[in-house]
Amino acid sequence: MTDLHVRKMRFAFADYDVPFTWNEENPAFSSMANAVSFLAIGFEKMIVNMIREAMPRITEPAVAEEADAFVRQEGQHSTAHRQHVAGLIRAYPRLRETLDKVIGEFDLLTSEKSLEYRLAYTADLEATFTPVFKLMLDHDATLFAPGDDRVASLFIWHFVEEVEHRSSALIIFDSIVGSDLYRMRMAPSIFRHVLRIIRIACADFNEFVPLEERKVDALAMFATYRRRRRLGEWLRPLRLPDHGPMPRAFDDLPLREQLVALSGIVRSQLPGHNPTHETLPALADLWFRRYDDGYDVTQWYTADLADSK
Repeated sequence: MTDLHVRKMRFAFADYDVPFTWNEENPAFSSMANAVSFLAIGFEKMIVNMIREAMPRITEPAVAEEADAFVRQEGQHSTAHRQHVAGLIRAYPRLRETLDKVIGEFDLLTSEKSLEYRLAYTADLEATFTPVFKLMLDHDATLFAPGDDRVASLFIWHFVEEVEHRSSALIIFDSIVGSDLYRMRMAPSIFRHVLRIIRIACADFNEFVPLEERKVDALAMFATYRRRRRLGEWLRPLRLPDHGPMPRAFDDLPLREQLVALSGIVRSQLPGHNPTHETLPALADLWFRRYDDGYDVTQWYTADLADSK
């Protein structure tokens, strides 16, 4: 029996304007999270098609049950992120082009790459989520709490469920492919693809969202871009357009904890990696308890205030 639960969430994004900089205290994190929303839609569409193709090759009932629960959770994530992105598109209509580009990149991946490659893609990327999301959730007081509660609650829900199904993609990969060497060999091209998608979204944010509303250069999350912009200040032929300040999303987080997350990412790609043994964010356990108790997790920081009125 799988331990995964499929939870349907609605965050009322159609009921109010969705701000691009939803955490005014950290516009760089706002921009990065918005790019994740675009990525999630394309990635999770790929997962749905991949699992549909993979199911006939899964011979173990327990793995088939895990795959079914995994893809249904991912489908709920995609639905919620589509609602978030639809709110951004209402405010900035040309972001529709961005969404089409991102989905198109994943559609191309589905049509051109083998099932084995797409299983490795999903297993490799999902394996990084627990250390990365632990870093974020451990610092929710600065990354999420000061922001728009609906947007913050969307990402918290998504991230804790990624922690919940942290082993699923690897279980499915091992059942069908079962080669750590193949997964490692594919990792460089997989992460180049992921970064290219994020870069597409961030470049479009710079073009389609006015600086006074995004507050930062959305591409500043890329170290090579930051170096080139600084170099362009001295060498005119290399000068790039000034799209605003270049803070990074995690600038205020302890360096030691960032390094722990980085080591977790590296470890997640090594042979024999077992996500079951990862250190989990305390917030995930609290989230699951509150959800089971009937707390309105779609308003993670403000539900108690709403109930008291």
